[in-house]
Amino acid sequence: MYAWAPVTVPTLPPTPEVPGRLSLFDTAAQAVVPVGPAEGTARMYVCGITPYDATHLGHANTYVTFDLVNRVWRDLGLTVSYTQNVTDVDDPLLERAAATGQEWEELAEDQIELFRSDMQDLRVIPPDHYIGAVESISCVIELIEQLLPSGLVYQVDDGDHPDWYFNTVAAPGFGGVSHLDEARMIDVFRDNGGDPDRPGKRHPLDALVWRFARPDEPSWTSSLGAGRPGWHIECTAISLRFLGPAFDVQGGGSDLIFPHHEMCAAEAVAASREPMAEAFVHSGMVGLHGEKMSKSKGNLELVSRLRHGGADPMAIRLALLNHHYRTDWEWTADQLDTATDRLQHWRSILNNPTALPAGETIAEMRRALRDDLDAPAALRAVDAWVAASGSVDSDDTDAVRQMTAAVDALLGIRL
Repeated sequence: MYAWAPVTVPTLPPTPEVPGRLSLFDTAAQAVVPVGPAEGTARMYVCGITPYDATHLGHANTYVTFDLVNRVWRDLGLTVSYTQNVTDVDDPLLERAAATGQEWEELAEDQIELFRSDMQDLRVIPPDHYIGAVESISCVIELIEQLLPSGLVYQVDDGDHPDWYFNTVAAPGFGGVSHLDEARMIDVFRDNGGDPDRPGKRHPLDALVWRFARPDEPSWTSSLGAGRPGWHIECTAISLRFLGPAFDVQGGGSDLIFPHHEMCAAEAVAASREPMAEAFVHSGMVGLHGEKMSKSKGNLELVSRLRHGGADPMAIRLALLNHHYRTDWEWTADQLDTATDRLQHWRSILNNPTALPAGETIAEMRRALRDDLDAPAALRAVDAWVAASGSVDSDDTDAVRQMTAAVDALLGIRL
């Protein structure tokens, strides 16, 4: 599956006095830790969309967050290997297609294309590997077959639908990502598409890995029987195939901590005998009208709706960047107005022949972003530079060009 068009990222001269590692909050460690190697290639997997509806600001907040991670690593001189999946066959997609009378493949492709255009307009660097669940079915089957000798994969005793499950709680290290107790896990699992009450499971928290074919559902033939993948095993298989074990960052929204990332991690450890990722990093939730923005609740502000209403995509991106990546926050329309004003203020300096020297401001931006991705502090540094440049007498004729490149490279904002 193709992603979207490449985004050109300027290369900036180094700032030697700024620490040369990116640190982020690792949910598993419950601490801010260095992420990515000191040199070489940084590997990142970010869970993608289930394409049954348009991209809302909660999605955009997540993908802009990990776009910043990508940009900071690149600015540190690292090569980035980035993989993202698309869950293009799953229950919510099939249910929406049935409700609307649209073919599920057509619905998925329409929404994936809309997502691509949203990401392109927000100047999100595309993943190197953009992989759909459907195209990864063979590697999912291979992973399940690889797990069979462990004894952790089994079939439920159901004559009609003997689905395959992974005995999650028996896997080494299970619980080390979310740190939830079992009772809470079962409640969250039930509320997030899990089936803790399914008869025949060894444990309520066991995760579906292969769903036997049902009438009027898509299915694929395999050694496991005709069926389709479960949700968690999809990301485990794709990440192991394209990044290998113990990659640097497993990313997504905080609503994926449990069950998704916990269960993916358990499957990956059982398959590879190594951790799935060195760090599990999560963006906060975006709310609207007092609740988390979600497709199921319908309380959405769509990126495409804002774009088609005349919003500058760079203002949308600025509005997102004005919140620290791991905080929960509430969207209000005035935030777009504020971001639009800020963008116009920044652009007002473009025609100035001279400006305040840019070096220290670029250093401040780097410090802020490398220290747990403090984008709001980086924005304030640019604000201060623009304000000072409008009132200071300077002979630096290259400062505007330098800052324009830095704002693009580090923040993804094209002035």
